[in-house]
Amino acid sequence: MSCITLKLVPSLRLTNNAQNSVGFRSSSCCFSNSSSSAVNLESLKLTPVSDHVRIRDLGHPINGVGSFSSLFRFEAGKSEPSRSVRARIGSDGAAGERVIVLVVGGGGREHALCYALQRSPTCDAVFCSPGNAGISNSGDATCVPDLDIFDSSAVISFCRKWGVGMVVVGPEAPLVSGLTNDLVKAGIPTFGPSSEAAELESSKNFMKNLCDKYGIPTAKYQTFSDPFAAKQYIEEQGAPIVIKADGLAAGKGVIVATTVEEAYEAVDSMLVKGVFGSAGTRVVIEEFLEGEEASFFALVDGENAIPLESAQDHKRVGDGDSGPNTGGMGAYSPAPILTKELQSFVMESIILPTVKGMAAEGRKFVGVLYAGLMIEKKSGLPKLIEYNVRFGDPECQVLMVRLESDLVQVLLAACRGELSGVTLNWSPGSAMVVVMASKGYPGSYEKGTVIQNLEDAEQSAPSVKIFHAGTALDTDGNFIATGGRVLGVTAQGRDLEEARNRAYLATENIIWPEGFYRRDIGWRALPQEVFVVKK
Repeated sequence: MSCITLKLVPSLRLTNNAQNSVGFRSSSCCFSNSSSSAVNLESLKLTPVSDHVRIRDLGHPINGVGSFSSLFRFEAGKSEPSRSVRARIGSDGAAGERVIVLVVGGGGREHALCYALQRSPTCDAVFCSPGNAGISNSGDATCVPDLDIFDSSAVISFCRKWGVGMVVVGPEAPLVSGLTNDLVKAGIPTFGPSSEAAELESSKNFMKNLCDKYGIPTAKYQTFSDPFAAKQYIEEQGAPIVIKADGLAAGKGVIVATTVEEAYEAVDSMLVKGVFGSAGTRVVIEEFLEGEEASFFALVDGENAIPLESAQDHKRVGDGDSGPNTGGMGAYSPAPILTKELQSFVMESIILPTVKGMAAEGRKFVGVLYAGLMIEKKSGLPKLIEYNVRFGDPECQVLMVRLESDLVQVLLAACRGELSGVTLNWSPGSAMVVVMASKGYPGSYEKGTVIQNLEDAEQSAPSVKIFHAGTALDTDGNFIATGGRVLGVTAQGRDLEEARNRAYLATENIIWPEGFYRRDIGWRALPQEVFVVKK
């Protein structure tokens, strides 16, 4: 069989000497591949050949979880000198660079990022580590489950070997551990804050002190490590009152106590019993704010910030915002409560003072600032509840399906301190995501339960995309649940009601007896009759 040579990226040439046909995707042709044998990354036998890479085994799943056809986009043409990126005119007419991207993480947020990045006209490939079965099965990225994302040297080695031109760090833990610091020091553009800047999320006390110093509106608070002093303060303030573990507690370190006794129990659980370990050795006790919560996101390059579209999530596990807090049971975008006037207020009074304050403290922030806000009932103005230093989950899902700008170029601009003048384009209409979780979440739940009919569900209505947060494949090739929050069923529509109808239609087509979901996502923004069950 004669040799097939296709151009992947400027530094890669694909040469096939195999006897079977090989599958490629391009804008002009498609070849099929009937082989189902799996190979891992090492078995691809990459060897430099005159500024190119020869890949001897093609068209197969990588590590059994992704196809090589999802690894690169192929373009016919002559080979070029070895480089990881090159200038190119994008679909919007602007010059861009073609890059290979590594997304760090393996949840629903990372799936949404992979989905948006692989649609970029200047993205040659997307890796995701560790990823999950749904990410790889969808073709949105090639998953690398055996790469230790907490081993910076291993990540750097992977990036150099595969010509990765940008790393996007999804979850907070690798950020707090300093992965960005090490990658940037190695000369690899990385979207995500340094460990010093990530303290905005890893220490609520640090965030509160920053608010005090730079005049950022937030709830009144005090910080304690002594349980007796903490209880005295609670007695003085009364209930309801909010008790927060100072450090990272996987989204479970916030207790809204409706009575003084509940507040005492929360203090004892953290400071005496140590239920959150080192994250709870100090607690922040703050006033209870009455109003409506909203999420506000801004991309930051160290000195400049640009807002993303508005979104609102649902933290509590049950309908009507009842039950314990979770990592998020659904979200929608845009959020009507965040008017243009409020968004301008948030930028001027919260986001920009934070960016300037962090720079003044020698902790320049590069990444996405996720401000959890309370729009106070009595004043109608927002106060900062908390900062996350990464995209929200599930808000990221609704934002990424609506984003029309080239995400690769936007994030590269942030990495390089060049966000000034960047504008973002969004699709009209609305988007909604309904989270399907394992029964028992956020408490204990069963793992390994089988989920069926996902393909049909995704095709049940227009503009539906199912993002995977906690799935794997069993030995029979079935999707199984491996986490608490498992799927994010996302849909777009001309308005929020249409997006809701599509998302719930798809959700209802998924066969998973051991799963559950809220049936009232968007209830604050939609007429109540929408949620009446029709018999």
